[in-house]
Amino acid sequence: MGFRRYQSFAAWILTVVLTTTVTVGVASPAGAQSWMNLLLQGLQVIQLSNLSDQQEVRLGQQINQQLYQRGEFRPHGDRQLQGYIDEIGQRLARTSSRPNIPYTFQVVDDRRINAFATMGGFVYINTGLIAAAENEAELASVIAHEIAHIADRDAVTRMRDVGLSQGLISAAGMRENNIVQMAMQLGFNLPMSREDELNADAMGLRNLVRAGYAPAGMVSFMEKLQRQSGAAPEFLSSHPLTQNRITSLQRSIPPQYLYQGDGLDSQAYSRRIGRQVPTLR
Repeated sequence: MGFRRYQSFAAWILTVVLTTTVTVGVASPAGAQSWMNLLLQGLQVIQLSNLSDQQEVRLGQQINQQLYQRGEFRPHGDRQLQGYIDEIGQRLARTSSRPNIPYTFQVVDDRRINAFATMGGFVYINTGLIAAAENEAELASVIAHEIAHIADRDAVTRMRDVGLSQGLISAAGMRENNIVQMAMQLGFNLPMSREDELNADAMGLRNLVRAGYAPAGMVSFMEKLQRQSGAAPEFLSSHPLTQNRITSLQRSIPPQYLYQGDGLDSQAYSRRIGRQVPTLR
């Protein structure tokens, strides 16, 4: 049910309430105020199964605000680095399967190798991941993967499924603030399913190629992460990595096209990020 239909429904209820109040003549000011609060709350109810682009972007903005207010993320202050990441992200957003929403790409001041995306086009890239990438194609492959989660509305689907299983969603839907809180919890505590990750790999790879990047970047970055010794990088804990995923990607790319495209110049990449984050390399 769309927002306009909720408005019509709320207006109808208000008419009934006011008519009943006039007819019976027993409604107190406190009672009327209570009814008005319920009606206003009803206007904030959202059906996750029928979420509009505008609603999703608005929720993403609220989630983004909460992430920084709570100190979950700390923005990296260098505007040149932020501009470079936004340049890559917007290039991929334009060729994605969902280019009609605004995308926001933000650099997070965190040495852990991680990336994160939430609904409404918000993507977060840790400085640690930027440093771990050898070239722009590798970094672009991660951003393309995160855009794929947004394009496929994976966060929205997860919230709907969890909300239904835990009885948090009524027949009408969920309150906006409840959706924001659930998105915060799921984003940090519940990794994407293996099916979602494989799908994001495939969608991200196709987008990477459409944007003109060499597909070898996605394969080499995953292989690099898998080879890392010691504790698994943060990126692997939130994005379960298996040899099957790497093999699936390799099978999807004809060998003659593996290195065709932009972004494989490691020296050029170092120049773009080396001056901005010299301590990371």
